[in-house]
Amino acid sequence: MLYDDPRLVALYDVLNPFSADTAFYLELAQSAGHIVDLGCGTGLLACELAKRGHRVTGIDPSPQMLRVARTRPEGDKVTWIEGDASALPFVGAADLLVMTGHVAQVFLDDAAFLSTLRAARRAIRPGGAIAFESRNPAARAWENWTRAGSSRRVEAPDGSTVEVWQERCAEPDPVSTGRAAFTTHYHFMPTPGAPEETLSATSELRFRTLDELARSLTDAGFAKIDWYGDWNRAPVSPASRELIAVAR
Repeated sequence: MLYDDPRLVALYDVLNPFSADTAFYLELAQSAGHIVDLGCGTGLLACELAKRGHRVTGIDPSPQMLRVARTRPEGDKVTWIEGDASALPFVGAADLLVMTGHVAQVFLDDAAFLSTLRAARRAIRPGGAIAFESRNPAARAWENWTRAGSSRRVEAPDGSTVEVWQERCAEPDPVSTGRAAFTTHYHFMPTPGAPEETLSATSELRFRTLDELARSLTDAGFAKIDWYGDWNRAPVSPASRELIAVAR
């Protein structure tokens, strides 16, 4: 798994800091009592929600990510569960369930995605909502998965410099299959205590259109869906980078 290596887990928050998406979900959650963060990662959003007085359950399949989450400020106020949507029947009714960080795209199989949405529907109390985002395939994000288009240098928590970039794999073809695979490279610059080293991990994502996402949400039992094309709640357009769903 990508985040089995503690060096990559340590980089996660550096590469995915508090940003406009975090602010969007915090605003959405203002009136929610119990919030479930499915695919919570290192717990940045979950702990911020707990800090603001919400009851929060964070669920993630990675024990390494949850290890970081538990040590965050406010981490002791969150209920952490190592698992996936199969844990939802045991967490209590939720006012809001979120899947952030493009978690929805990890489900390559449509049946598995629908099963997760149905589990979420059962876990959400009447009047509650699910919210998540998925990259808009019309924006063709995979075209920037090259070293020239995606490379950035960041400082790791230990002070070392790391260059990170993505390179798209030749197969599958995202236009015809709705899937795109890529390899993320982490090039650790040499330090007095460690040699130069590059770690690489390959991932695959599913790019669903708005119609495909809407059909899955409807089939899962959600009756009303609000769509946004960016974190400022602009309507979806062909140029939108995101497809953000808030469904009830």
